[in-house]
Amino acid sequence: MKKKILPIVVTMFILYFASFTHYKALGNKLDQEYKNIQNQVKAEEVKIKGIDDKNITVKDSKDTVPESTPVEYPNMKLHAIGSALMDADSGRVLYEKKGNDPLPMASTTKIMTCIVALEKGNLEDVVTVSKYASTRPAVKLGIREGEQYILKDLLYSLMLESHNDVAVAIAEHIGGSVQGFAKMMNDKAKEIGCKNTHFVTPNGLDANGHYTTAVELSKIASYAIKNEQFIKITNEPIWNFSEVKTGRKFAVSNKDRFLYIFEGAIGVKTGFTGKAGYCFVGAVKRNNKTLVSAVLGSGWPPNKSYKWSDTTKLMNYGLDNFDYKTIFEGTDDFQTIMVENGIESTTDTYVEGDLELLVSKSDKIDYTYDMPEVVKAPIYKGSAVGYINIWINGEIYTKFPIRVSKTVAERDFNYCLDQIMKMYKLK
Repeated sequence: MKKKILPIVVTMFILYFASFTHYKALGNKLDQEYKNIQNQVKAEEVKIKGIDDKNITVKDSKDTVPESTPVEYPNMKLHAIGSALMDADSGRVLYEKKGNDPLPMASTTKIMTCIVALEKGNLEDVVTVSKYASTRPAVKLGIREGEQYILKDLLYSLMLESHNDVAVAIAEHIGGSVQGFAKMMNDKAKEIGCKNTHFVTPNGLDANGHYTTAVELSKIASYAIKNEQFIKITNEPIWNFSEVKTGRKFAVSNKDRFLYIFEGAIGVKTGFTGKAGYCFVGAVKRNNKTLVSAVLGSGWPPNKSYKWSDTTKLMNYGLDNFDYKTIFEGTDDFQTIMVENGIESTTDTYVEGDLELLVSKSDKIDYTYDMPEVVKAPIYKGSAVGYINIWINGEIYTKFPIRVSKTVAERDFNYCLDQIMKMYKLK
């Protein structure tokens, strides 16, 4: 038995010694290969597909992008104190004048009232009118305490003729109280991405702390028009309905004149109070573009038509000056990245996704990338190692992750030992 053990021990000792010797030699060889590839990688020119499918050289983010400067919008001579035009699909602001200033918004509030009711309520719910709801000021439907209505009917009353008593009845039914419903409205605003919007009432009557901005109101409307039921309600010319118990009949007609004066108009909501002035949120769908605008404080009596002319100017500007262009297309072969201490010295990277946006000829688009020259092994397929940054007019619009194309394991002692054993044909 002793005669068999001794040769085995000696063989293992020799292999162990050889392993360390060749481990160092193998490591030196791989390190030299790594340095050679490093120089090659640094010499590569980074390109991605961009506008009109042309190759656009991408700048490393160490290179500077011109600082953001105020966008020079055309002077449309709008009457509105605050105004905005938005691409409803991307949420990108195409125009704004004091569009981020907090302002009262009157009955355009009811856009949020309607969308919260649609999402949180049941259209066939029976709504019982409270005394408080029945005593709200004009504009009002004239609902009476104790009467009952189908929620769906009240939403037509809310959006077509902007009835304030109906807004409170809906709020109390959905939220338990006006305060409870206002919380739901504010929660929804935050979910949509609004930071300078706060609701106090469901009808938009003047109240301290009740405000939004033209940009954020456009954002709320862009969200709302994606709801098919919302569009159906706001585009209905006339709606007839009855009170549940007595059968008292009502007919409400659409007061949104913009639907009839602008080709492709799909809404949305008018508003007026003494504090807010005339307000309007409009939406247009034409030539594969969906635009939303908001004008706040667009004149006071007797200038009721200012909101229509302001909105028409905004929509024509968007339709005439912006077209869809491919801003970015992903690539399966972005750039080689070096892998430190890996069983392979490099791995390829790729970028997924694409971006098509409404842009004008004056929009300046830049591309930068953030990616290290070296990553440490192990690195796994699909791992993000950096980002392509899309800049529009000096501000980052969005990012696309740069991902590793394959897994690269760590070059550890076990790997080197395995390679040495293969060299000696022991494996």
